Amino acid sequence: MKGRREEYAYVVDILPPEVAVYKLPPKIRREFPHDVSYAHLVGELHFTLLEVTLKKGVSVEIGEKVYVGQGARDKVDKIVRRIRYEDLQPQGRENLKSVVRKIVEQQEQRFVKWLNEAGPITLKLHSLELLRGVGKKKVQEILEERKKRQFTSYEDVKQRTGIDIIELITDRVLREIAGEDPYYLFASPPPATAQ
Repeated sequence: MKGRREEYAYVVDILPPEVAVYKLPPKIRREFPHDVSYAHLVGELHFTLLEVTLKKGVSVEIGEKVYVGQGARDKVDKIVRRIRYEDLQPQGRENLKSVVRKIVEQQEQRFVKWLNEAGPITLKLHSLELLRGVGKKKVQEILEERKKRQFTSYEDVKQRTGIDIIELITDRVLREIAGEDPYYLFASPPPATAQ
């Protein structure tokens, strides 16, 4: 994951220590105390799933943005490991949906820019087709619209194409996090095996 580090991440689950420590591989388990709080986070830029320990006496809320970059952190103590979608508890998976949607809503400029610049992946597959429900006909319609003039906002996309781009990108990101597709437009591919 060189060059793909997260600076900020959002809390999707808070785990009791006994659950978090139990899920760690035995080799790593010995290194982590059993009296610390653990949390699962999703990164803001690459949607990387992380398991972290929190500093003693610190509490966090689901959906809270926390600093996970290099240097002094106010709430996160250690990044334990990258995790896979399967490592999330059921409640964490549910929370992930609303947190990813929140990130997509907040990063309108980033995703509208992507829509304006999206190109083909192969001779027969356009990256826009990776959005659920967008077929070749809709791709042509989007390309024609952006040829007339670039999209400026989510609302502009909706008015000119009839698609809810927030919903489609949120769905795409969630499918990438879960490893359901060989192509990655927005998320870092999950680790090959649980670390």
